Amino acid sequence: MRIRVLAALLVTPLAALVLSAPAAQAAPDPNLTVTETRIIRTTPVAVSSLNTVPVTVEVDAKYTWPEADPGTTLWAILHRSAGTGQLQYLYTMPLTKYEGTVQNGKWRGVVNVPSTANGKFQLTGVMVGRFSPGSGDMTDPTPVADGPVLTVTGTNIPKLTARVLPDPVPFGKGYSIRWSVINGSTGKPYGTRLKVWLANDNGCVESFGGPSYLTDTNGYVTKAYTSADADYLNCLQIPAEPSPAAFLSLFVNRPVTVSATPSKTSAPVGSIVPVNGTVSGAPSNCPVNLQRLYGATAWRNVGTAKVRQSGRFTVNAQPAYKGNIPYRVSFPTCYNYKAAVSKTFTIKGL
Repeated sequence: MRIRVLAALLVTPLAALVLSAPAAQAAPDPNLTVTETRIIRTTPVAVSSLNTVPVTVEVDAKYTWPEADPGTTLWAILHRSAGTGQLQYLYTMPLTKYEGTVQNGKWRGVVNVPSTANGKFQLTGVMVGRFSPGSGDMTDPTPVADGPVLTVTGTNIPKLTARVLPDPVPFGKGYSIRWSVINGSTGKPYGTRLKVWLANDNGCVESFGGPSYLTDTNGYVTKAYTSADADYLNCLQIPAEPSPAAFLSLFVNRPVTVSATPSKTSAPVGSIVPVNGTVSGAPSNCPVNLQRLYGATAWRNVGTAKVRQSGRFTVNAQPAYKGNIPYRVSFPTCYNYKAAVSKTFTIKGL
């Protein structure tokens, strides 16, 4: 099922939701008890550019589910505790048992550390299985108190940008996005062709690994999109395991037109005159403002309403004096919809 733009925009940005934090859905797995965790690293991890550095993570745990497979794997979650990089969480690769039993054993694996993790990450939780975006886990991570901290020194961190053409994208028209990946420290390209993932809609949040594209040596890659793609999330991801090392997600800007018609063209001073109208693209729940002309050029808000799911709205005018009174309806920038105003109309106060 595809996720349309407004539904996504009314909540936490989708890519940030999946790439930043596991979704809280239930209590921790009652069968999993974590007794100790270790990061086998005593010095800061130095990572440059698009590289990743594997760091060993160990977990001592007891998993008492009666039907547990002897090959059961675990995975750990590291939460940013210091620094301001884009990534807020790191996830380990599957941790495999190297000692003991599933019911009382020791697991080991690696976390692949990218330069975008610049800062400090603390191991805060463990789960059964392996990290999988959009998996809908039925349990929360088993919390780890005072977990070990991993310090990362990232250099030459990638900077991602995007240019949409045309901008804004008209309804019913295709468009293209020129994505770029450059060295954020130098402002210059890395000088080689880079593998990136370009995806749309759920591919940005529920699955990683493609479709794959190569930039040119200047760090640019351009992709053409259909008109239908414009209703959904677009993204570029820098490949890494088990989740991207960096990402950029966006909804394309949309132009709107606003039409507004008063139910009456004249009414007694102080009476209510409903003004009905439509905003193209149906940006539901976005505001519209009824504006009245004061003097020669000053438009002031005198009423407001929300756009309904149908794209229609109703605002109420109230003539303040006798004579012709100019009005219009203004749509301010809302999410990825650009600002617009209706044609001016007149209501005569009687």
